[in-house]
Amino acid sequence: MKMMSLKNLPIKLTIVLALLLNTFTQAQDSYREQIIQYIETYAPLAIKEMNRTGFPASIKIAQGIHESGAGRSNLVSRSNNHFGIKCHGWSGETIYLDDDEKGECFRVYDHAKDSYEDHSLFLT
Repeated sequence: MKMMSLKNLPIKLTIVLALLLNTFTQAQDSYREQIIQYIETYAPLAIKEMNRTGFPASIKIAQGIHESGAGRSNLVSRSNNHFGIKCHGWSGETIYLDDDEKGECFRVYDHAKDSYEDHSLFLT
């Protein structure tokens, strides 16, 4: 299959594609900045937990970024739950959100530190 050159595309389509590419690149740059900010903010907690439990800080940070959308998820903003830990056996405060299923129960933490500590306990 022969690749089509941008020269052969109608000008309007070329402009739309250029705008989409620019928007996608800006979104990537913005998310990259959010990731950097997340690492700078939460690396000390991850390192503290690594020293306490032996669980690698890099893996904890990576999972926190993935699960929380670099700290921007609805779950984090409403519950300080950075790892998507569900209620199983939890007697503390809870919140219900749609995840894998509708209305799933998630743990609520007072501080991100509590989420990081509970994540360590959850893994051990």
